[in-house]
Amino acid sequence: MTIERFIRILAGAFILLSLGLAHFTGQIDLTSVSWLWLTAFIGLNLLQSGFTGICPPEKLLKKMGFQEGGGACCK
Repeated sequence: MTIERFIRILAGAFILLSLGLAHFTGQIDLTSVSWLWLTAFIGLNLLQSGFTGICPPEKLLKKMGFQEGGGACCK
């Protein structure tokens, strides 16, 4: 597993953990439609891209002409 994939997994897990903790302590209500679902979606996307290596926004940006930088964690 590469450093970049591990960072994606860790970031996604912490986003989902913070949402879960806020929900179960009663600070937010995830049963109503809110912008927090966007945060949950981003967390799930980070988590799955860390395990699978597939990142839909990355593919979209490549099609739009953005250059690859070699990874966020490369020297």
